[in-house]
Amino acid sequence: MAGEPISKETFIDASPQIVFEFLTDPVKMVRWMGIRAEIVPKPGGIYFLDPNGVDTIRGSYLEVVPYSKIVFTWGYDRPGHSIPPGSTVVEITLAQEGTGTRLRLVHRDLPPDAREKHSFGWGHYLGRLKTVSEGANPGVDPFADANVRHG
Repeated sequence: MAGEPISKETFIDASPQIVFEFLTDPVKMVRWMGIRAEIVPKPGGIYFLDPNGVDTIRGSYLEVVPYSKIVFTWGYDRPGHSIPPGSTVVEITLAQEGTGTRLRLVHRDLPPDAREKHSFGWGHYLGRLKTVSEGANPGVDPFADANVRHG
């Protein structure tokens, strides 16, 4: 049974166009999240992320509206995992706010026992997205270490 959705919001001092690129370009994505991404950001396109060389995340895009909204499914590509591939939904909206962007992320359909871990993880990664979108280097991601399990 799914629990309440996780909701995160942050202000990024960069245009929605710049933030959108970091969410939809696999080369730019791995600057803030994961070590390998294979994504085709269009409805029905694949969403594949290797965060640490051990866990892999697989889903598909449901909706992609340039510079304002991305919706994709999310789950772990490991037999028997409590969050199977494509079983949850992540929605990211981008809204122009002055010269920056208000980003809102909602992750739905997570099992209740996975909410805390995912809430922490999304907070971590959105901080890294903010840093890289604003033109700085977020540094090496400690979660990219194979010894740090995500799922």
